[in-house]
Amino acid sequence: MDYELAIIGAGPAGYSAVIYAARSGITTALFDRGDGGGRAVLSPKIENYAGFESISGMDLMAKMKQHASKYATMHLYEEVKTIQRSKDTFSIETTKEHYSVGAILLCTGTEHKTLNIPGETEFLGKGVSYCATCDGFFFKGKQVAVMGGGNTALMEAIFLKQIGCKSVTLVHRREQLRAEKIYETEAREKQVQILLNKAADRISGKEVVEQLHLTDVASGRSSVLAVDGVFVSVGDMPQNELAKTLGVALDDQGYVMVDRQQRTNIKGVYAAGDITGGVRQVITACAEGAIAALASTEVLGKKYPY
Repeated sequence: MDYELAIIGAGPAGYSAVIYAARSGITTALFDRGDGGGRAVLSPKIENYAGFESISGMDLMAKMKQHASKYATMHLYEEVKTIQRSKDTFSIETTKEHYSVGAILLCTGTEHKTLNIPGETEFLGKGVSYCATCDGFFFKGKQVAVMGGGNTALMEAIFLKQIGCKSVTLVHRREQLRAEKIYETEAREKQVQILLNKAADRISGKEVVEQLHLTDVASGRSSVLAVDGVFVSVGDMPQNELAKTLGVALDDQGYVMVDRQQRTNIKGVYAAGDITGGVRQVITACAEGAIAALASTEVLGKKYPY
């Protein structure tokens, strides 16, 4: 056996799990198809993680990564392609190697949802973006729209206004925003225009984005918003492909179902973080990662340390 525990996904849950597992005497490997950090690196500002009054998601994840790297083997840019279960172990095939492990912790998180409208794919990288933190700087002095009505959408709109976008318009298809009131208040104070009951029909332009075509949900009237960029922030979908291949039970939205110890229905397979649904916050992901790591001692022949 190469490792006792394989953690798949280097986000808040994965980093936290590494620390707790390794400190419990479990040989641990952390796999991620990229450089780690998960969706949290896309947050312009995090103000609800205890101990940090305000910190960017990128900076917080860098601190977690540095901490976790002291405890486990990091297999970054090494995507797990398949997992096969045998009697007492699991066989992992990655883009680089094969590994035998005693238990699996899925921290695969979520990916952004798309608008699924004409022009979205065609103008990706030419005005359409899913990350204001990553791409916002390119739109300084320009007109942009943010699609969505949750906390992330509001935070991205505020961020885009702060970095110097000429105008920022938030477009939401419902009558009310889903975001916390504090974000709505700040957005309005920063002169973010908010359009409610507006559905996006298509994105158009010649070589780059020039227009966002909208329909009023109530009246059916069409309108056109002149923009240079469209930032899409309309929710997430669970990355559950590996869970499915293992026969892990999912809820009706595709999130992994777990008990209070983060166990799935498959012995030796645990899950933590956004892949399990719920409130999907950095702090809860860290807690779930810790719980899962400690729970894995039950199948690895280790003494539960707490």
